[in-house]
Amino acid sequence: MPLVTITVRKPCAFKSAVLDAVHTALVSSGVPITDKFQRVLELDADDFQFDASYPDLSSERTDDFVLIEILWSVGRSVKVKKKLLTELMQLLNTAGLDTENVMVCFKETAWENWSFGGGRLIHT
Repeated sequence: MPLVTITVRKPCAFKSAVLDAVHTALVSSGVPITDKFQRVLELDADDFQFDASYPDLSSERTDDFVLIEILWSVGRSVKVKKKLLTELMQLLNTAGLDTENVMVCFKETAWENWSFGGGRLIHT
């Protein structure tokens, strides 16, 4: 169960396109289509600061910078992550976003750390 969080600066007109692209790429990587848990953090510029060029980007980040965090269970290979990133960047590019403005962070947790409802640990 991936939990997707995107962080953007206010106002953000393209957040739905980002969420749709992330979900499409996740489904292509094997996540069930109904496994969709996403949230958006829309912050003022003072509350969302970032370096414009770290680490040696081909173009500087703008106010349209998007931080995508994908929290999912441990076990995906680097190959799966690279495939997901390739598809995600293609989808975002098609949606008109400059992919140099997109940073993705994968976070992994053990299967037993998920309770999907009712306090049940179904993976224990």
